[in-house]
Amino acid sequence: MNNAVNNGVWSGSWVAERLGVQLEGDDELTQMLGLALRRNPKRAHLLVSHVLGKHVPQSPSVVYGAGFALGRRVRDLLGADEAARAVVLGYAETATGLGHSVADGIGLAPYLHSTRRPVAGVARAGGFEESHSHATSHLLLPEDPALLVGDGPLVLVDDEFSTGNTVLNTVRDLHQRYPRRRYVVVALVDMRSAEDAGRLEEFAREIGARVDLVAAASGTVRLPEGVLEKGQELVARYEAESSAGSAAMGGRSSAGPSGLVAQFPAPLEGVVGAACQESTPTSARSLEADGPTTPPGARGCAESAATAAWARPAPAGPHPADERTHPHPTRIDLCWPPGLPDGGRHGFTPAQRTRLEGALPAMAARLAEALPADARRVHVLGFEELMYAPLRLARELEQVAEGVEVRYSTTTRSPVLAVDDPGYAIRTRLVFPAHDDPADGPGERYAYNVAGAGFDAVIAVVDSVADTPELHAPEGLLAQLAAHTPHVLLAVVPSYVPGPLAIPERHPMLPEPLRGPAFSSYAPEEVGWLLQDLSDVTLEAPTEEREEAIQSGGAHYAESLPVEYQPSEQYQALFHTALEESAARLAQAAGAVTEIVLAERSPRPVLVSLARAGTPVGVLMRRWAQFRHGLELPHYAVSIVRGRGIDANALRWLAAHHDPRDVVFVDGWTGKGAITRELTAAIREFEASDGITGFDPEIAVLADPGSCVRTYGTRDDYLIPSACLNSTVSGLISRTVLRADLVGPHDYHGAKFYRELAGADVSVAFLDAVSARFPEVVDAVDATVKELLSGDRAPTWEGWAAVERISEEYGIHDVNLVKPGVGETTRVLLRRVPWKILARAGAGADLDHVRLLAEQRGVPVEEVAELPYTCVGLIHPKYTRGATGADGKAVNL
Repeated sequence: MNNAVNNGVWSGSWVAERLGVQLEGDDELTQMLGLALRRNPKRAHLLVSHVLGKHVPQSPSVVYGAGFALGRRVRDLLGADEAARAVVLGYAETATGLGHSVADGIGLAPYLHSTRRPVAGVARAGGFEESHSHATSHLLLPEDPALLVGDGPLVLVDDEFSTGNTVLNTVRDLHQRYPRRRYVVVALVDMRSAEDAGRLEEFAREIGARVDLVAAASGTVRLPEGVLEKGQELVARYEAESSAGSAAMGGRSSAGPSGLVAQFPAPLEGVVGAACQESTPTSARSLEADGPTTPPGARGCAESAATAAWARPAPAGPHPADERTHPHPTRIDLCWPPGLPDGGRHGFTPAQRTRLEGALPAMAARLAEALPADARRVHVLGFEELMYAPLRLARELEQVAEGVEVRYSTTTRSPVLAVDDPGYAIRTRLVFPAHDDPADGPGERYAYNVAGAGFDAVIAVVDSVADTPELHAPEGLLAQLAAHTPHVLLAVVPSYVPGPLAIPERHPMLPEPLRGPAFSSYAPEEVGWLLQDLSDVTLEAPTEEREEAIQSGGAHYAESLPVEYQPSEQYQALFHTALEESAARLAQAAGAVTEIVLAERSPRPVLVSLARAGTPVGVLMRRWAQFRHGLELPHYAVSIVRGRGIDANALRWLAAHHDPRDVVFVDGWTGKGAITRELTAAIREFEASDGITGFDPEIAVLADPGSCVRTYGTRDDYLIPSACLNSTVSGLISRTVLRADLVGPHDYHGAKFYRELAGADVSVAFLDAVSARFPEVVDAVDATVKELLSGDRAPTWEGWAAVERISEEYGIHDVNLVKPGVGETTRVLLRRVPWKILARAGAGADLDHVRLLAEQRGVPVEEVAELPYTCVGLIHPKYTRGATGADGKAVNL
């Protein structure tokens, strides 16, 4: 199982023969890669690396050497001067160890890897999505905020470069925040198709930077027609057979179709480890309060780790869970150097690398000492993102343990089908529950090709956050391992947590909210704006100029404002017709979402709308609560900016004046869910930076066509007339502005009050038309609420999946340029440079205003038979000034 080609059988032949998949390219490809199958709506096959150390046990020297060699190639490419200024960024979870190894090969480069684990007290420096994920996938949490700020090359490391979407989206996001002149993409294999191969050069021109690619091997995968459906059928059949086999054996099978069963093991030995060389005075805090007394010979190391304020200590001796669960692994006290990071989650400097190198021989000696005397085949098993520390320990053990064959791999989140066949890359599978309290909730985790491999001992290496009762439980990882090897050993590395960040000094008194008529055309009791008034500042720029600046990375969309679109008489007539026809439907949705908030969130909620699309909805919800229950609910509007987060000063004001647990954030509708994810991340950052908790990031919306939230009035995608216009339906307030020269650290985000547009203002008329229908929809609201409260409202993120598919089908390759739903499509036509509009075949009056705007801007409307939204707006993906419609010509409004 350790080689891609074993006894003349390639570990991809099983999939190749059944699906007709062909691997073409360099001679090294079949040595480096095998094939497996997984349940995935986009790609049934999985490329399984034999040199990565993730799914396939491999010699740690081979794994480390592959990454180190790539680092040497990057150093040669950059030259000594640029290499000395480089920063390396690896991708979680698969490439965390690979990126570390590349950084080692470069020599002087600091290293950071993305993470799926939020850490209290560490502010986010960035974040991005993987194309297949509906949750926030990657966070960037450097201890030193300046790590990503320099102008030296940024080296991005992933195990496989296929479409390139994830890497290019990362560069695009980071280039907007921290622009630099050069990027280097590093991968073990470059598997781009001919169609994708040219995108890297185009992308480099788009952002005005040099982008190089370094890979150990290159090729492509040839897929026959219908391979996805055939692969899905094959996976379903084998999974059904596996489930049947598991049921026949009492439901205990954990190894997939091979039939291997994880038996409940006998107890193992106690603790191994002599006193550490590095120790601290005996006055250091003891760990005895956390569990049984630390055994003799282990106290020195345990206490030295405990004294580091920045480290979460690894408990020495039996884990508290060991008293009531099985098995009892042999614990190895590594004497991990105090304060040394366990990896690159928060950054890893060359100095820290030097310190690790000095400590490795002693730690490996402790591992070797703990091994049974007759052990000849030993496996070191890392843990998800914790790949580098176990890899270096395994490689050092390989050097010092004479006569012992050492192999290395790590556990993973990724579910893959296991088939016990020499021509298949994933022979066995162990399944166990997550044991590190993941932010996205409990779930299954996997270890591949460990069961049935004949290891005499397995050393599990985890960080202290993951050393939990779930790890030691009867169904946990240790029990699963003990069913397949006579000796299980456990080494725990202290989870590194940076020290508390200094909170910038804040102005003691934040301004009171702005209110109408001085700011906005709403009555003062309807809403208070937690914004600063920038009405006297010229912020507007032509749409084409803004689009070019935004897409080139030269400016953020929140740094300027579009010129306010003034509707024609024909368009205004459409708005009033749409309002008349939809007022009752809007009233029902507003009533329903308000009743759900009152029932589930708070009996006296504080409504906080996300300016500006959420503000009319917040006013309607406030009016419904007053109409139906006689409640006078507080209502405020705050700014949130994609990529920059929510206004922290507004949150501080809210926390000082209200219980954060009563705050309910309100928006108009959901598209693909970008703001939902932005708010969740922003609240987490705010809690870490300010220590203020209680804000619930769950947004309440009038309409949730993207299925991104559970608090909504409807999930239908229909015309909400407030989306048809800009400021003239939102209290004459602009969209919010966040620009460093205008918004200081003690300021609210800014916005403008367009007093000069009062003659065209329909803001209050819109609210009055909808609230006038409240009495007639009471029964309908009650029925809707009863149905919603008793049903399953869990988000499915269908909108995100649809946007990903459309992005790829239309060659856009950037989900931020796909705007789903009637509301978002209207915004594209009013504020951005549209490319084309996709309309669901047969869509009726809800799209009359979209068709009119598209005609005025010269944008084609393409009818699509199966579209999950009523319509979708596509922003021009390769914008240069003047490119608006499909013909590339600008049309003035």
